[in-house]
Amino acid sequence: MNRVVERAVLSEFLEAVRTGEGRALVVSGEAGLGKTGLLDDMAAQAQAQVQTHASAHAQSQPDASVSDHPHTNTSAPASRRGFRVLRVAGMQSEMELAFAGLHQLCGPLLERAEALPRPQGLALKTAFGLAEGPPPARFMVGMAVLSLLSEISREQPLLCVADDLHWLDRASAQALGFVARRLGADPVGIVFGTRMATDEVAGVPELRLEGLAEEHAHELLSHALSGPLDTRVRDQIVAETRGNPLALLELPRTLSREELAGGFGFPGTGPLSGRIEESFARQLDALPDDTRLLVCLASAEPSGDAKLVWRAAGRLGISHLAARPAAESGLADFGQRISFRHPLLRRAAYRSATAEQRRAVHRALAEATDPVADPDRRAWHRAQATDGPDEAAAADLERSASRAQARGGPNAAAAFLEQAAVLTVDPARRADHMLAAAHANLQAGSYDRVLELLAIVRAEPLTELQSARADLLQGNVAFASGLGSDGPPLLLQAAKRLEPLDLDLARETYLNAWMAAMFAGDRAVGGSLAEVSGAARKLPVSAHPDEAELVLDALARVIVEGPAAAAPVLRRAVGAIVGASLTPDEVLRWGWFAHAAAVGIWDFTNWRFLLERELKVLRDVGAFDLLPIVLATLGTVTTWSGEFSTSAALFAEAETICEVTGAPAAAFGPTMLACLRGDEETAVPLIRSMIAEVEVTGQGASVTYANWVAAVLYNGLGRYREAQAAAVASSESSSDLFIALWALPELVEAACRTGEVEVAEAALARLAESTSAGGTEVGLGLEARSRALLSGGEDAEPYYREAVDRLGRTPLRPELGRAHLVYGEWLRRGNRRVDARHHLKIAHGLFTDLGMRAFAERARRELLATGERVRQSARRSENTLTAQETLIVRLATDGLTNQEIGAQLFLSARTVEWHLRNVFGKLGVTSRRQLATVLHQGSG
Repeated sequence: MNRVVERAVLSEFLEAVRTGEGRALVVSGEAGLGKTGLLDDMAAQAQAQVQTHASAHAQSQPDASVSDHPHTNTSAPASRRGFRVLRVAGMQSEMELAFAGLHQLCGPLLERAEALPRPQGLALKTAFGLAEGPPPARFMVGMAVLSLLSEISREQPLLCVADDLHWLDRASAQALGFVARRLGADPVGIVFGTRMATDEVAGVPELRLEGLAEEHAHELLSHALSGPLDTRVRDQIVAETRGNPLALLELPRTLSREELAGGFGFPGTGPLSGRIEESFARQLDALPDDTRLLVCLASAEPSGDAKLVWRAAGRLGISHLAARPAAESGLADFGQRISFRHPLLRRAAYRSATAEQRRAVHRALAEATDPVADPDRRAWHRAQATDGPDEAAAADLERSASRAQARGGPNAAAAFLEQAAVLTVDPARRADHMLAAAHANLQAGSYDRVLELLAIVRAEPLTELQSARADLLQGNVAFASGLGSDGPPLLLQAAKRLEPLDLDLARETYLNAWMAAMFAGDRAVGGSLAEVSGAARKLPVSAHPDEAELVLDALARVIVEGPAAAAPVLRRAVGAIVGASLTPDEVLRWGWFAHAAAVGIWDFTNWRFLLERELKVLRDVGAFDLLPIVLATLGTVTTWSGEFSTSAALFAEAETICEVTGAPAAAFGPTMLACLRGDEETAVPLIRSMIAEVEVTGQGASVTYANWVAAVLYNGLGRYREAQAAAVASSESSSDLFIALWALPELVEAACRTGEVEVAEAALARLAESTSAGGTEVGLGLEARSRALLSGGEDAEPYYREAVDRLGRTPLRPELGRAHLVYGEWLRRGNRRVDARHHLKIAHGLFTDLGMRAFAERARRELLATGERVRQSARRSENTLTAQETLIVRLATDGLTNQEIGAQLFLSARTVEWHLRNVFGKLGVTSRRQLATVLHQGSG
């Protein structure tokens, strides 16, 4: 068949990869359009030898500071040898076996896994069941595959072909989709064949196949016919198959003589793939009975393991002679590896058998499968062989689910558990299996399936504990899926039901409800912070409370009894968690709540410590779903500390991870950074976007945050009316939220400048209640600065001095600069110009060094009013580096190797080398040592 355009696209793809450019492509189209044939031809072309010539992009030997790989030699021409080709084909019956497809693809490379960074190598081996360890994060497995393919491609270009993606197990599809989106300067190409592009390969370029042109369709149909065909029938076949090559080849084989002669029409109902399967089924019907049973047996074991199939055939009394009719008709090949002419033929062979025949072949396969070497496949076959409840088979599936979870395959675990539920007689155990399957789907992010399973399980008679667990799962789905206003009431209801049944689980659920309510803010209906906290305060107190109980008690007290009553408990909770030797799991379980406790007492030192500890654990275990929010939160702390280049790098890393995982990138950090810098052009659209998104997410905290940083922006610009409006919106949007307290110093300053003294006094009273209870230098310094602004005459000066003194002992340099600024402004208005200049110069210098343009300009204008000559700060030229390049430079200057940088940013070491080479060219440097100087000059 003629596919000139498509073949040209694939040839160009290969040439780009051959010259060192990582590429990925999805070849999609309905069944029978020739996707597999195109991929076969592409693989053959890739393996062919090509005459060697110098690569057009060959570059000089890089500085040792660019490449730290012992075998790198980019000065040599790119290899023009044939590709190494790796292949995998998705199989419908293996869709529930986690990483089955990935193991098929990477199996020949596993001896090279020792060269991977240890966390990656362990993740890959654990996923394949070759090592014991914690369940690997799916993106850690993807990173391991990326590193492995990159390493192999140093020897020769590499082409990976993944056919029938729609039948590939989800864990493998996610890992390969991850790799496809992260290919950079590696000569690696990944091509997927699929009927429809799936979520796992979202963002990968797509080549959509259509039917053959009418001329080529007629030509192919002529080859499929053994004799002449009525012209009208020929035209009708071409029209109704829409040029589908497989249909053109297969359907005429099953048409009757009358249909070929014309006059009886050509059935055109139903989807084309179904009609093709019907054609295959009719061809299978013509085979002898024992051959049909053998073909069904082979279709039920997709591994193509001939020895296994023949062992099972022996149990069914089928001889080797039964294979001959299937082979002679071209339907299946029973060689060293059993294969079918087309995947739809395999499906037709299985579906055309009776239910009794399918059970028989699965029973034979289960008996023939080694229970030690392949217990999961044996369990799956055994389950398919049952025609009713079977507790022993269900127990096998339950064990398979545990192994799948240990390998990081929650989708597979869910499938095993769902099947176990079907085979379980006892209603209570059946419900447990269904709830466990729902939980596995929650871990996998399959939220719709969780809700489907909960609807099924709620139709069963449930115990009170099971019903409460169902409520908990539904609440977690609502919170995790972004339905911010739905989560708190559901979680609160679950927590109350769990109290008499499982007190520890109830406390954990209350903590989740508290956090969900905090994010929902005013949007929480029936599950506000006040309601959650009030219920939590009624829980019985343990004689020796653990970290979870301490934190829950502290957070609930803040809301119910106020900051003063809660402060001692908050300090105790923070101290206990900071000082405890927590396991990684405990850090991840309680870390976020400990952050809230630290923020509640304005304890920035411990807040940063907790964030940095959690960030390290998240990176170590590869929990990439949680990394962006922790990176963004740590970015808030570093931005507030004036470490703008550090925070920009953190935000860039968070965006990189979101790009990889498909999660939406939070705008919190970049918005705050733009506001502190006084970059109104960048900040205002971000602020508006955050406020608008609440209508979708239901998370009112984003509105509180957006208005807080907007107040900072407008105070810096000296537009105090706008600052006051934003600060009021933030501080009153949900008075329970800690973020709302951060807006109070902004409200005091803005209201004092607009003459709204009563507004400022009310804001100060609320602020002081929290900061006095916390007793930290940060909180007390901000309180002193606010009191100074509200005080009259000489009473103000001690507060200004206290603010400068206290904030000078904190890491919050922007707040120290603002203390000097307002002190200098007050001194100038009191005609104390010399004293004013001292503080205004300090403020101006700090703001200029930090890159806080709006506040620096405000300080400059005040200095001019004192008679001081000050040049307007020149606007820094835009950095010539991209955000990713800046991040790579920072990590390189921190001493990380290319491999370590790549592991952190989901890039191969070679792609890091390529980025560094570009950076060297842009900045005109020749070594990593020079990068540190450039980075310092570009900070702020």
